[in-house]
Amino acid sequence: MTLSMYDASIPVFKQMLTALSDVLKKAEAHAIEKKIEPVALLQSRLFPDMLPFVRQVQIAVDFSKGVSARLAGIEVPSWPETETSFAELQALITKALAHLDSVTPEQFVQSESREIVLRPGTPKEKTLVGRVYLLQYGLPQFFFHVTTAYALLRHNGVEIGKRDFMGTY
Repeated sequence: MTLSMYDASIPVFKQMLTALSDVLKKAEAHAIEKKIEPVALLQSRLFPDMLPFVRQVQIAVDFSKGVSARLAGIEVPSWPETETSFAELQALITKALAHLDSVTPEQFVQSESREIVLRPGTPKEKTLVGRVYLLQYGLPQFFFHVTTAYALLRHNGVEIGKRDFMGTY
């Protein structure tokens, strides 16, 4: 049995973004219950030189839409990154899930050998084949930002655990 590029990416992105959405709900409820200004969680960082929680969610979404679009051979959707509330982050995740639902397994045929160019036209330009792009770049980047978002909330007292991180599979 072979594992398709579609199966190695789209269901994973959907599972983790859905779990992240559920974690956001718990974070918002935590802020209300503990009388914490939502911005305290949304702008939280583990260290001053890292990106805040809201940006971690935005980047996770960026990787889900970018990786899926590039592997499907379609244009990467461009959305402004202006979210400043839990509701706006929920809307962003909903939009990303709709994008993931719009790509089909047929679009991923032969994507394992498709050339993916990162940062085209810049000194950091790099070309990867689809398989390497997904497994060694896209998924690790996506998981880094989802995990960091989770860790920021957990660090700030939101009662979440491994089941919340994993979601339904």
